[in-house]
Amino acid sequence: MNLRLIPTFFRSASERKLIASIHNIFGFLPGNVFLYRLALLHKSAGYDAPTGARIDNERLEFLGDAILDAVTADYLFKMFPTRDEGFLTEMRSKMVNRAQLNKLSQTLGLDQLIQLDSTGVFRSFRGDALEAFIGAVYLDKGYRFCHTLIIKRIFRNHFDLDELVAQELNFKSKLIEWAQKEHKKIQFSVVEEVGHGYKRQYVVEVFLDDTPVARGQDFSIKGAEQIAAEKGWTKISGGNS
Repeated sequence: MNLRLIPTFFRSASERKLIASIHNIFGFLPGNVFLYRLALLHKSAGYDAPTGARIDNERLEFLGDAILDAVTADYLFKMFPTRDEGFLTEMRSKMVNRAQLNKLSQTLGLDQLIQLDSTGVFRSFRGDALEAFIGAVYLDKGYRFCHTLIIKRIFRNHFDLDELVAQELNFKSKLIEWAQKEHKKIQFSVVEEVGHGYKRQYVVEVFLDDTPVARGQDFSIKGAEQIAAEKGWTKISGGNS
């Protein structure tokens, strides 16, 4: 049965509470409530379905991450029509890095709706759930609705672009500084070039003590280094800035 066809008074108390919470935070009423429940189900509280499939928010997180990246890139491309790809890459990192997403989830109050095993320590569960929630919105409402929601409810309410431009957030510098303190050898290497001409992108890999840690891909080497450095820093810091 399609959940969106069920009148509100026929829904369970937990469904009504979730619908009200989503409306209070984001200003819309969900259709397929199951998607949002799934988005807020951390892997620590997940379970195996009779089919053998794992029921938790990780697949939705994967989808939401891609949607958020696309919307952020589109938003910044239009807001800064004269800036190069290196600037846009760094701005995107400032807006949707793991620490920022964790903070956003907490500020919005979305973290209060997450189901997880309270006995564990999970550093990035807030940001992961926010990405999964965006994946749920995309599946439930479509890309256009999701795009508008992210820009109007998140970007315009919680980001000051002028402040972000002035803010220094250089993951490569952070990673190098950390490696020096820990007496580790760090290296950024271009390992591949994808495409040709103006479509050419660089793939950069970060090595710590000759062990590959993370990869980044962008239209400039500098941008690819920043993406790889952010991924490497996220692994090392556990999602904390």
